[in-house]
Amino acid sequence: MSNGNNNEPQDSAVDEEVAREMEGVPEHLRDNGEDDEGGADSLEDALASLRSDLEAAKQDALYARAETQNVRRRMEKDIQDARNYAATGFARDILSVADNLGRALDAIPAEQREDEKLKGFIAGIEATRRELDKVFTQNGITRVAAMGMPLDPNEHQAMMEIPTDEVEPGTIVQEMQAGYKIKDRLLRPAMVGVAKKPD
Repeated sequence: MSNGNNNEPQDSAVDEEVAREMEGVPEHLRDNGEDDEGGADSLEDALASLRSDLEAAKQDALYARAETQNVRRRMEKDIQDARNYAATGFARDILSVADNLGRALDAIPAEQREDEKLKGFIAGIEATRRELDKVFTQNGITRVAAMGMPLDPNEHQAMMEIPTDEVEPGTIVQEMQAGYKIKDRLLRPAMVGVAKKPD
């Protein structure tokens, strides 16, 4: 019996030591030595919860990757558009120069074209016009087809209707001002006269 009494102070010292170590541990995390039978169930629940969290994290990572790829594609398209259409404002401004050169050439009467004194001058204007057309082509600027085409409101602007039986109504029979595109974008519509049935 004396052995049992000798162990009591030692047991109480161990209990005090355990109590000191457990001071900072929240109550719901303490194992009070009870052998709960639900331990296996709670472990399975915790494992299932962790699996669910892992799946959610994987989905979030996939969505984030997809969003990053979409942003990258949009930026690449914006950069490509900026390269393709950087000269749009300048191109619109230079169209009036092309118009004026065309008007100057159209205004020269046929008899003056044969005049030896004016041939060099006219040839210079024509060469300038050809060079301007070449520069337009190099930069993706093309003329909108108009004459004889059906009216397309995306490329043509009808300025007047012209009564005629020679073509179908809605066909372009006159072009007052040429239209132009840069790549696949309209710089300015062609200003046209459209056929209509005579009264």
